[in-house]
Amino acid sequence: MSEIQRKVAIIGAGVAGLTQAIALKTKLKFHNFTIYEKGSEVGGVWRANTYPGCSSDAEIHWYSLSTDLYPYWNKSHGLQPEIQAYWMKLSKKYNLYPHITFNTKVLSAEWDDVKQQYTIVAEDVFSGRRTMSVAHVVISALGILEAPKIPYEIPGIRKFQGASFHSAQWPSLIDLQNKRVAVIGNASSGVQIVPSVSEDPSVEVVNFIRSPSWFNTRPHIPYSDTAKWMFANIPLMMRLHRAWFMFRYIHPFHLPMGDKAPQRQRDAMTKYILDNTSDRYHSHMIPDYPPGCKRTVADSGFLKSLCRSNVKLNFDGIAEIVENGIITKTGEMIPFDDIVYATGFIGERYPMHIRGLNGATVQGYYDAHGGPTAYIGTAIPDTPNFYLIIGPNTGAQASAILVAEMQVAYILQLIEPVLTGSASSFTIKAAPTDTYNAKLQKQLSHSVYVHCSSWMRTNGTGKAFQPFPWPATVLWWLLRRPNWYHYTAVGAERWAWTRRRKAVKNILKCAAVLTLLWSYVSGSAQRISHEMWQATTVTCSYLSKFALRL
Repeated sequence: MSEIQRKVAIIGAGVAGLTQAIALKTKLKFHNFTIYEKGSEVGGVWRANTYPGCSSDAEIHWYSLSTDLYPYWNKSHGLQPEIQAYWMKLSKKYNLYPHITFNTKVLSAEWDDVKQQYTIVAEDVFSGRRTMSVAHVVISALGILEAPKIPYEIPGIRKFQGASFHSAQWPSLIDLQNKRVAVIGNASSGVQIVPSVSEDPSVEVVNFIRSPSWFNTRPHIPYSDTAKWMFANIPLMMRLHRAWFMFRYIHPFHLPMGDKAPQRQRDAMTKYILDNTSDRYHSHMIPDYPPGCKRTVADSGFLKSLCRSNVKLNFDGIAEIVENGIITKTGEMIPFDDIVYATGFIGERYPMHIRGLNGATVQGYYDAHGGPTAYIGTAIPDTPNFYLIIGPNTGAQASAILVAEMQVAYILQLIEPVLTGSASSFTIKAAPTDTYNAKLQKQLSHSVYVHCSSWMRTNGTGKAFQPFPWPATVLWWLLRRPNWYHYTAVGAERWAWTRRRKAVKNILKCAAVLTLLWSYVSGSAQRISHEMWQATTVTCSYLSKFALRL
């Protein structure tokens, strides 16, 4: 089939979706794809999260596409505006905007096994108008931080009369000057919001903490003009800088850890927290779970901000939200003008209806396996030509961009035969998926991740669906190329024949090289033996003559 007869649908114009789109254009020279984006601009989480202080936790040179490094980042960690600008620039560079349907939410995608294609239903987020389209491949680039989690379980949450919103839905026109602001949550978003908002001394901030976090220092170090010039003009300088971050993150996980390593880590983090907080908070600031069980929070100014007179921490717990404030579990009523919910995202449910073979759905598969489950975080049984980027258990100790690039490279190998017309579909088999996840969950059952309640586990205490328990290099190895025996191929006779022919060619080439090598080695051996025999003969003759002279 020609390219125009095959179509790809990408759900989400965030970093994963754009990475996939760029790869389709540059690696496969494929252009017949549509990106469905519910927002009005590209960027995904970097479009949605506009709260004050929003920045990357990973070093920005590592949190960039390996194909499009950028020498002019202002600091070691990028702020939201410049990260989104980076992805907007790439979207223009690769002419992705004509492929994007903005303000459009995909409601469902259902597989037609006869036509070997998906029927996609999408809805305009403003008018509610629905449209239908078809695609032969669907790639979900939503990640797991797509649906904001608002704690509706708190009594009275709907009674509050002031402004209340999730950190990922920050109102663009809100003015917090001279306001009393409650920030509920103390993880990655909360610790960025508190120091940024409290820079204005007229804003009174109370951070409600249910469970304290472990912190690592992560200062935002400015890049000098000289450093930027070097990155831009000295060959390999920027790549070496990026490689250093990769080595620093990935290398320790290949080293054996002694029995005392976890305690040393805990002691170091405890010291860091206590050294940087007021004595009045010391009894509350140290978590009762081991480091790493929940996501370790990057401290780029939160602990220092606790010294400000307009910042307070509250560990009493929230009993109820009322019209003009919050009542704690100690009975204290604290008045507020605004409430910010820095309470994370819903990661354990897939946010739309995807139906594959025999009525199977993605969410149904998740439910049947105790939470989000996939084959190497990328493919799901009974859903042909459907792939996930940043799917279940891809939370390796690495940049999310690096993980996305690994998965994109893997997905390209799976969809290329479909896009060229050599095959109709590929579906991951249930058996290898079960085997892979059994090993993964067994490894996780002995890890730190099961020692606390966390958003990375189903319902907080169930299956760990986000962490990858091995070094990132293992994930790279698993994703370097598909194991085709793990997939069921349909309409792939031409592809299978081409693959067999290529395999035979490779075997013949290998046999020819080995034959030549053996001939060379054998000839060399014979030549060496002959030369040694001649040398031995000459030596013996000489020694004989020398002996006669004596």
